[in-house]
Amino acid sequence: MFELHHLSAHEQWSWLHKGEVTPTELALHYLERIERLNPLLGAFVTVTAELALARAQTIESSMPRTAPLWGVPFADKDLVQRAGVPTSFGSRLFADWIPEFSDELVHVMDAAGANSLGKTNTPEFGLPSYTENRIGPLARNPYDTALGPGGSSGGAAVAVAAGLIPFAPGSDGGGSIRIPAAACGLVGIKPSRGLIPSGSGVDKLAGLVVPGPLARTVADAAMMLDAMARGGDYPFALRAPDRGEGPLLGSAVRGEGRYQIGVTTNSPWDDAYDIRIAPDATGALEVARRELNALGHGIEEVALEPDATYAPAFRTIWQAGASSIPVEGDDLGKLEPLTQWLVARGREIGARALAESLAALAMFERSIIRQFSGFDAILTPALAMTPRPLGWYDPDDAELNFAQQVQYTPFTSFVNVSGLPAITLPVAQTADGLPMGVQLIGRPGGEHVLVSLGAQLERRLRWQDRHPPQW
Repeated sequence: MFELHHLSAHEQWSWLHKGEVTPTELALHYLERIERLNPLLGAFVTVTAELALARAQTIESSMPRTAPLWGVPFADKDLVQRAGVPTSFGSRLFADWIPEFSDELVHVMDAAGANSLGKTNTPEFGLPSYTENRIGPLARNPYDTALGPGGSSGGAAVAVAAGLIPFAPGSDGGGSIRIPAAACGLVGIKPSRGLIPSGSGVDKLAGLVVPGPLARTVADAAMMLDAMARGGDYPFALRAPDRGEGPLLGSAVRGEGRYQIGVTTNSPWDDAYDIRIAPDATGALEVARRELNALGHGIEEVALEPDATYAPAFRTIWQAGASSIPVEGDDLGKLEPLTQWLVARGREIGARALAESLAALAMFERSIIRQFSGFDAILTPALAMTPRPLGWYDPDDAELNFAQQVQYTPFTSFVNVSGLPAITLPVAQTADGLPMGVQLIGRPGGEHVLVSLGAQLERRLRWQDRHPPQW
């Protein structure tokens, strides 16, 4: 039986504009699904039903229909502050925090005409690559609720995959969009540093963290990214030269072009940790390689140059980033063990060590861009393993926990360091029906190529027709 959530986000937008459904009707449909399914899935930590219905009425009565996301529902990640809505950052430290002001990304999404239904689950301060915090419910992978969805945009990925919202914004500082997108069978885009004015990444330590979309289709992800890139007023936002390509949505719909693609299965973590790529991850890579070859793209093997500076430098920056969490004294005990470790180590780092790590990562960025310069895109596995069971990460041994995260996600963080765009695509499934994906990394400002390639693969593989049981 047909239901509204069976439509893509772009189709829902079209229905809204044709008057075949109203923003209020669409919001009510999703709110009913959230009420019914969220207790099992843990996708949402806060549902703002009254605010969403009032917002739908406002959209209908006074929002110009030229707004690019007019009437389409979404949800804020619980790292993003929306005035008057509880924002815990996934931490007991902020269990009762209700911000008075909204972050700029909230204003951008609202100006685009989208309708927030609440806040999606995230790990503590978005630091881990899994979504199992100690303040709310566990986020569960809708394909198998004994498994996790990854993180840190884990709740967003669960909500989109299970049909609780059509798409969602996430944030990505080391893979936090691409990891849960791959684990939940979605498309996830980490944009180029500087593309999105309200989250350029330029103002973050080492330029790591940027927002981006999670969606079921490439076109839906491109549609949201277009809206995110339009808003905000950061003066140094990236503006790629006009190549006549138009918005990313156009590239995603057309899905045109032939490109030169490098393929690699090594990562800059290989010398520091025991990285092993599971057969299902290799199998997904081979599916993508086969289909890209059949489409006429050039395929060539490429190996990253060894770089012993990457692993220690990234660890230092990750720890230094946690050091600024506003917590002192007895309140440190409210943090989870991994966060306590990151904060303590970060506050021990001296200025010289921090400067040396920043310099090492800047050199690494230049090296990666040079190594990839002969290709339009680089193909890697999205993850090294199948989606991990809940409780798989050690909650008390921080060193082991960090190693487990690296072993699961060795292909994501170096893309943040290099500032490049990347897209994860759910090209395959395991014998048990679990999603497995690949990652395509683009040139600076090369999102058009990535969504074009993604659209071509999507037309052949039809992953938008795969859904978890809650669908």
